[in-house]
Amino acid sequence: MALRALLFDKDGTLVDFALTWNGAAASVLATLAGDDDGLHTRLAGILHFDRASATIMPTSPFVGSTVDDIAVEFAPALGDDDPEALAVRLSALFNAGALASVAPIGDPHSLLTLLKAEGYLLGIITNDTESGARAQAEKLGLDHLFDAIIGYDSGHGRKPDPGQIHAFLDRFGVGPAEAALIGDTMHDLDAARAAGVLAIGVTSGYLSEEAMAPHADHVIASIMELPDLLAHQAL
Repeated sequence: MALRALLFDKDGTLVDFALTWNGAAASVLATLAGDDDGLHTRLAGILHFDRASATIMPTSPFVGSTVDDIAVEFAPALGDDDPEALAVRLSALFNAGALASVAPIGDPHSLLTLLKAEGYLLGIITNDTESGARAQAEKLGLDHLFDAIIGYDSGHGRKPDPGQIHAFLDRFGVGPAEAALIGDTMHDLDAARAAGVLAIGVTSGYLSEEAMAPHADHVIASIMELPDLLAHQAL
């Protein structure tokens, strides 16, 4: 059955994870810790943030998880007994920092414009907030190309659960065999499998082709190779 819908993860797939989030993380940690270097070190350890290189490590819970998860981990260190309120604050801080430095992978505007012209339904399925994803897509001039943008807080759960994918498919009357999810993490591939859609891995995030291949139907270097895959592979 021919594909009708292409669903994209955001971080590591559409936008460069390191360029977009390293600076944001550094800013958030500095804001939370202030002049308390010990607290700064503890928070950086929880986030798996290397202060020397100012980078989020591949092992970080931030990769593939949500700000709610980070809030639960940060709350004890901050002496905060309201993780839900902390999550709201963290979301605002992280999203502001990421929006200031959001950087695309390749040329997603040209790619998505091409795919849209070919008749595909396009969506973002992300474990970021919906508002954060919309803001970044708008800044990159991509928001008008997506039929739906679904975050972890949009009411359909979060990856690796398939609820976000099901929500998109149900909204547009698309069958699982008619859709693909493109992403860079095991959460993406697991969600695709759980939803019954095609799983396309991209190595533009932290995982290698060798790590993704056993769990994906196809693995490509980045979204920019997607048209060739669609044209030449029996999907």
